[in-house]
Amino acid sequence: MTAEAVKNRNQTVDSTLPGNAEYDIIIIGAGPGGYVMAERAGHLGKKVLLIEKEYLGGVCLNWGCIPTKTLLNSAKHYVHAKEAPNFGVTTGDVQFDLTKAMAWKTEVIETLRGGIAFTMKKNKVTVINGTAKFLGPRKVQVGDKVYEGENVVIATGSSPFIPPIPGTEQLHVMTSTDILSIDKMPETLAVIGGGVIGIEFASFFSSLGVKVDVIEMLDEIIPFMDRGQAKEFRRALKGKVTFNLGCRVTAIDDHTVKYTTAKGEDKAIDADIVLMSVGRSPNLKDMGFEEAGLDFDRRGIKVDEQLRTNLPNVYAIGDVTGLSQLAHSASRMGEVALNTICGKRDRFRMNAIPWAVYSMPEVAGCGLTENQAKDAGHNVETASLPMTMSGRFLAENGKRGPGSVKVVKDADTDVLLGVHMVGAGCSEMIYGAAVMIEAELRVKDVQEIVFPHPTVGEVLRDVMFAL
Repeated sequence: MTAEAVKNRNQTVDSTLPGNAEYDIIIIGAGPGGYVMAERAGHLGKKVLLIEKEYLGGVCLNWGCIPTKTLLNSAKHYVHAKEAPNFGVTTGDVQFDLTKAMAWKTEVIETLRGGIAFTMKKNKVTVINGTAKFLGPRKVQVGDKVYEGENVVIATGSSPFIPPIPGTEQLHVMTSTDILSIDKMPETLAVIGGGVIGIEFASFFSSLGVKVDVIEMLDEIIPFMDRGQAKEFRRALKGKVTFNLGCRVTAIDDHTVKYTTAKGEDKAIDADIVLMSVGRSPNLKDMGFEEAGLDFDRRGIKVDEQLRTNLPNVYAIGDVTGLSQLAHSASRMGEVALNTICGKRDRFRMNAIPWAVYSMPEVAGCGLTENQAKDAGHNVETASLPMTMSGRFLAENGKRGPGSVKVVKDADTDVLLGVHMVGAGCSEMIYGAAVMIEAELRVKDVQEIVFPHPTVGEVLRDVMFAL
């Protein structure tokens, strides 16, 4: 096959559409999917229009990843200061100032917003603020003006899901967006939902002395986490957070959260603030998708591995697809969509997407858990080691520092299938596991990699020898 034939086969632009559009690419939504794609496309010389109804950076930068991690970092400083005497440092009376922590959060957000705006300008991306309506292939309306683009990319993200529970309309019942703007620390907090967002907030508030109860409908927190490590993680939070698993919330009566246990018992918890954290829903309403004939359901817009929708030259990326609600997944989807538009072969792969929970301690994972690997038909072999096997981890966290690394491999092929971690700093190490899994390395291949000493990451190599 000639190079020209390959190019034509991979080219997804519908040649029946007239080639006089004002833009090469119109992107609806400036979150980590939209703005990263816009930056990459602008750098390649594409004429790009980026439409955002609120702030550059989307939920991740303004009400999600960045503000929560900023506040969690402030809480970690507080906890480390309280624990400093154990390491020979006398700190005196340690206080947490919520006002200053919130001010620092705002400064970080505004700095990063400015950075994105500069990047858009540098790459000649046109940015307009407004609510977009999708009119079909090539056309997007903002206000009373219609913009035309050879390709349209939908990156509208997601919003907190509010279940139909009586009492959720009360002011002290908050979403993850609302709780980021409180001006006074509560004495008690009830978190409805034991997923990533709920656990991060539970960790933040409990580390600052707030009494926290988590109510989770499933029998374990973080549903995609290794089951053994999920139990270890809960043990690390025990005493700070009370977990009520297998429980269904039935009503929120003033400050009383009523719920039913797995055994059918009716119970209640009183809380100053109730955090609704039961997941997120793709932003699909009132955008013209149905009228334009876009294929979607309540879970998201249907796409293939190149992020193409059922409409010609129309793509969807990020949370709105329902494939993965991770910022880095959205960015990668944007890159795949752009490569497809440019005629470069690429596809969005789900097998090696790392995830992390930035709690205290952190947890992270990549690839298959032991149960998932068994369900997929692999002949599974696993091994795990405590983080305290690392001299650096022990020096920095002490003997009681919770943590472990678990690896999953196919016993027949020796190929690494999954890596799962609990412990301080594991969010910064998990990318290495993603590289190994993406490259389909065998355990013997990882054993031959030289890790620097002393580092916490050495545990990842050491556990390979325990298999």
